[in-house]
Amino acid sequence: MLWLLLAAGLSFGFGQLFKWSQRRGCHAPTVVSANYIALATVLAVWHGWNGNDFSAPASLVVGGSMGLAFIVAMLIMTAALERAPVAMVLTSFRLAILVPVVVSVWLWGESLSLMQGAGILLALVALALITSSRSQGASGPVGVAALLTGLLVFGTQGVGQVCLRWVHYAGLDEQRLTVLMTCAATAGMAGAMVVLLQGYRPRWRDLQMGVGIGLYNLICLGTVLTALSKLDGTLFFPVTGCLVVLFDGLFAHFWWEERLGRLGIFGAGLGALAMLLVL
Repeated sequence: MLWLLLAAGLSFGFGQLFKWSQRRGCHAPTVVSANYIALATVLAVWHGWNGNDFSAPASLVVGGSMGLAFIVAMLIMTAALERAPVAMVLTSFRLAILVPVVVSVWLWGESLSLMQGAGILLALVALALITSSRSQGASGPVGVAALLTGLLVFGTQGVGQVCLRWVHYAGLDEQRLTVLMTCAATAGMAGAMVVLLQGYRPRWRDLQMGVGIGLYNLICLGTVLTALSKLDGTLFFPVTGCLVVLFDGLFAHFWWEERLGRLGIFGAGLGALAMLLVL
């Protein structure tokens, strides 16, 4: 339970830092890229200082795949928030926890009891209610375009989370920091190329914010990978997903003054019940 709480708390803080950077008017792709480059740099220095081998083929494959999945998901998410209804995009983002749960059962043979299955379904409903409640009034395209956008967000975010789970089943728990370094280097370089192609000239505050978030993200992702080395994905993803959304909703309600509303409060209650069932 301790690792679940730590992973959820740090993931919540990571989201809040990005929200803060957005409120300060920072350029999101630059912040994301700088975050990953800073993370990769720190880990590369650490590996070099300790004389570690960080060119193991499995680490490169898993880490590289994870990095590409992360940066593609980020770019699609950013574009979707500009073009589609916010409620639909964020709901698709939250519900993506279903993907690693299904893959954990189907591909890696993790167990899932009937009560846990009911808890996961309840968690999905809770996440949708909380997210929709906080995003009311958003405008954007409707129909097929919105549906396809939501599916893209759902799929790319889900693949990124599956890659996190893949580290354990690739036998790389002991090399998770090596995987994380490769992931960050891949995502950082790809993100930097996108920023350059956009013709954007990074500002000092964008880079400062990105480096600060990257140092935090090192602790966050390291904790997540450690938790996944000890816990089943069928437990980790629904519980941490619910906890992060609950923390985020409460913090937004009391700090950012983004009121949850009755629907969101009801969703929070369902989320708490869902976690009890999954646990």
